[in-house]
Amino acid sequence: MKRLLSVVIIIIGLLNAPDSYGQNKKFGLGVIIGEPTGISAKLWTSKVNALAFGVGWSVQGYKFGGSDPDYNKVTRTHIHVDYLWHSFNAVSANGQFPLFYGIGGRINTGPQYSGTFAVRGVFGIAWTPDSTPIDIFMEIVPSLQLVSSTGFGFDAGIGARFFF
Repeated sequence: MKRLLSVVIIIIGLLNAPDSYGQNKKFGLGVIIGEPTGISAKLWTSKVNALAFGVGWSVQGYKFGGSDPDYNKVTRTHIHVDYLWHSFNAVSANGQFPLFYGIGGRINTGPQYSGTFAVRGVFGIAWTPDSTPIDIFMEIVPSLQLVSSTGFGFDAGIGARFFF
């Protein structure tokens, strides 16, 4: 019980930290849930650009054309890097809601996926509350797989990151 109370106090303190904005801190680390589920990181390179990284796992497989009745039973590891642009003026509200978009690449590993590469297009929205070093985001990611087979697919996720 004491541990839970300590964690709650620390989280409340972080959420009320003065003059901290996610976009003013350069590096954020957190989680993403969806397709795939795993670790998400973001490194700001300017006031509107950032590199987003992810390492995740999927138990749903990845189907790009063709018919494979066992594709849902194959686990894969997903690694991606994206270059993002942010539009901070698109939505005005309490806190900031930047729209973001970008391009990147994805590599999958695992049985039946070893050595696959895809180009990703990233579209999403984030919430960066005032005076809090976090961002909460949603994204949808169409992908064009180029290696070892070709095809079109989608990833999507919801996540949160804490900025240091």
